[in-house]
Amino acid sequence: MAALDTFTKKKLEKILDSYIDAKIPKHLEDEYKIIYKFRGNTVTLSQDRPSYMPGQRVELPIAQFRFEENKWKIYWKDSKDRWHFVEDIKPNADFEKQLMMLEKQEFNYFWL
Repeated sequence: MAALDTFTKKKLEKILDSYIDAKIPKHLEDEYKIIYKFRGNTVTLSQDRPSYMPGQRVELPIAQFRFEENKWKIYWKDSKDRWHFVEDIKPNADFEKQLMMLEKQEFNYFWL
């Protein structure tokens, strides 16, 4: 699958940056971070937070968005580092709508 073009990446960065700004309270910005990484046709959303080991940090995967067949599909990661399609969320061409699915009550397990 072809990688996302520069224009699409810039558009997604703007959407993700706005989402992250709204998601993390200002007083916790130094401690908790939400990061995203592009790879090919995927965007992986992760949380960077303090580890249980003092002075260390850990990166926890939240969700992965894959652009397949002109639609965004959402995946979750299991304990064996394998990604699985979330069948309860229908693929959608609108990335922002897919991102907002993570905020719905029935999908709050993404943020555990």
